[in-house]
Amino acid sequence: MTNLNQLPTDLPIPQDDGAANHLVGMRVPSLVLAATTGEGINLGDINGRLVIYCYPMTGQPNVALPDGWDQIPGARGCTPQSCAFRDHHQELQSLGAEVVGLSVQSTAYQQEMADRLHLPFPVVSDVDYQFQRALKLPTFVAAGMTLLKRITFIANDGVIEAVHYPIFPSDSDPAWVISHLKNTPA
Repeated sequence: MTNLNQLPTDLPIPQDDGAANHLVGMRVPSLVLAATTGEGINLGDINGRLVIYCYPMTGQPNVALPDGWDQIPGARGCTPQSCAFRDHHQELQSLGAEVVGLSVQSTAYQQEMADRLHLPFPVVSDVDYQFQRALKLPTFVAAGMTLLKRITFIANDGVIEAVHYPIFPSDSDPAWVISHLKNTPA
């Protein structure tokens, strides 16, 4: 069975297709999304620095990944990315940033992952693609599912100031965020 916590060494590297070039300067949409905290969160209402990391789909123990998953550039690595944000959560908070994960999986699906990985931050569900459509976030199709490409952005008072895309390897994402927060005054 696949170890979801480890990245294979031969993963294809995603290339920048320009699908995120429009995001800097956009407002985070004012939409209430269901969260693993049991409440709805309006990401557009969060003041200060907000890190939103979007990912395709976390795997589940004893459930096979979609056929060809590891051959899709940027698809593999959602669990290591989430664990890396978990492991750097206190440092991100000390730099004045809130962290939120986002995918199109249902809240119940996300809740299993958040509990299993002991995530100290909420994960929100864009199951109806409202957030994705509002920002025109890049997607891909695998096993009949339309999934978000891996992308992280930092907003300040609701305006996107920085975008990390494409992200590779996935667990390097928090280091990029930390560097940006340390080098860019709020």
